[in-house]
Amino acid sequence: MFTTRPELAGTHGMVASTHWLASAAGMAMLEDGGNAFDAAVAAGFVLQVVEPHLNGPGGEVPAVFQAAGEPRPRVLCGQGVAPAAATIEHYRDLGLELVPGSGLLAATVPGAWDGWLILLRDYGTKRLRDVLDRAIGYARHGFPIVPRIPETIDAVADLFKDHWPSSAALWLPDGRSPAAGSRFCNPALADTWERLLAEAESAGTDRDAQIEAARRAWYQGFVAEEIDSFARNTFRDDSGRDHAGVLTGQDMASWQASYEDALTVDFGPWTLVKCCAWTQGPVLAQQLRLLDGFTDRLSYIDGIPTAETIHLAIECAKLAFADREAWYGDCPDVPLTALLSEEYAANRRSLVTEQASYELRPGSPGGQPPRLPAFAVPYFVPADEISGALGEPTVGNSGVVRGDTVHVDVVDAAGNMISATPSGGWLQSSPTIPSLGFCLGSRAQMFTLEHHFASSLCPGHRPRITLSPSMALRDGVPRLAFGTPGGDQQDQWQLCFWLAHIGAGLNMQEAIDAPNWHSGAFPSSFFPRYWQPGELVVESRIGEAAMTELRERGHLVTDAGPWVLGRMSAVSRDPADGMLRAAANPRGMQGYAVGR
Repeated sequence: MFTTRPELAGTHGMVASTHWLASAAGMAMLEDGGNAFDAAVAAGFVLQVVEPHLNGPGGEVPAVFQAAGEPRPRVLCGQGVAPAAATIEHYRDLGLELVPGSGLLAATVPGAWDGWLILLRDYGTKRLRDVLDRAIGYARHGFPIVPRIPETIDAVADLFKDHWPSSAALWLPDGRSPAAGSRFCNPALADTWERLLAEAESAGTDRDAQIEAARRAWYQGFVAEEIDSFARNTFRDDSGRDHAGVLTGQDMASWQASYEDALTVDFGPWTLVKCCAWTQGPVLAQQLRLLDGFTDRLSYIDGIPTAETIHLAIECAKLAFADREAWYGDCPDVPLTALLSEEYAANRRSLVTEQASYELRPGSPGGQPPRLPAFAVPYFVPADEISGALGEPTVGNSGVVRGDTVHVDVVDAAGNMISATPSGGWLQSSPTIPSLGFCLGSRAQMFTLEHHFASSLCPGHRPRITLSPSMALRDGVPRLAFGTPGGDQQDQWQLCFWLAHIGAGLNMQEAIDAPNWHSGAFPSSFFPRYWQPGELVVESRIGEAAMTELRERGHLVTDAGPWVLGRMSAVSRDPADGMLRAAANPRGMQGYAVGR
């Protein structure tokens, strides 16, 4: 079967990410004697520079990983929490029904710095300077601008000029966006990282002491001070009004990244590994559990999914995502055991018919009656009415692609494996903090401004994020790390990959190249929380006959084009012979896998 590039194979190490410079930086760490975790951290910092419209230093990083010799996979929790003053009452008193998708009110504690640093400290081998060196170089001396960056800047240029002058100063030099392919520098960001390194190295020569000093400098030192001061200002956000932030230096000092046990769900000889219900990760497991009853009806022909496969996958996705809306959040009593049980799936599976459903139908795990937030009433915002300042940098209405976030997977010869989906703090999410060279994130938009939901806004809680890295074990051994950017679509496009690779037996590159699809028939996690019942977005390579059949089944089909949906990457390791493999997405023409 033809693929856009080969599935790589080797024995030393593999890195796959959404940008070739990040993959190269990760591979450089492996070639220099580092392990998979050193490589992931180095790639993660480069991604903050070269894909600034998709992630940044003010964002977050969840990851799933397993270290060689450890008995089970773990989750890196690099998602910051809601500030102490971020209460439902405060936002309601401002006249808001939703947390704005952009601006300072949407900021949580930036989690990426501490997430990457504790991973480096506990599982890496390199010094902080080693993993930051290439990112600093690209920020200081410049990196090539990919076409989506000026497109993004142009979409928010008026906002920058009229309301976010510090962002205009950085991203609109000479009053216009940088040209695609040109060389762009962010010296303020380079200065920030250099100052963090200086404070780290002032702690002495001990590697761990340097990392701890750098963590303090960020969350208790000059970075926290600058963020505290900047957040007291007022700026325009998606509400159409100006608001000050609620994030403080004390919020920064009171938080740190952590680890937790991964969610593992068995499917035959395979075990899916995901983050828990403070992310949307369990919906991939729910979809697979529902599809367990339809395995004899799922098929690919010459690498193309059948209309029957897409229909069943979409109908199961609608049920799983309805449960996400009703039940998921950073809350200890999310009924995950019931939601992922075979009995629950069997009951829910009976709702799948030969026709497309237009209902949002959460279930009753353990007999609990479901509740949905007020914004779950369906509505659809035409693409031409979407402001560039919207909080979601991913797929818009009618399949219009506005961007994504980023992703990186790494495996090394020793068997260390990690899948990470950094995001947040993208250049269009919040005004640039001029002294630091980056902006804050907007992940708080995923909270619900209603009480008594697992996803309700609450100080000290994490928002229920869409970021959803994945791993898979076979017979209990790490075999596969994979993921994609894409907001609410992440666990739908990962389902496409799983069905093609694990289900149909395509190799990783063939599975990534195979046509993708997704539904928008459930509330978006992003402001303004729009959704459209019956929506099905497909890549045209599924064929006219398949699209016709899906329309006849009642789906509102949008042909998004031949190569549009998803930015998957993946790495694997066969413990029998030590062979490592990698594959990356051709869509967008910037994701690459490297290895040897």
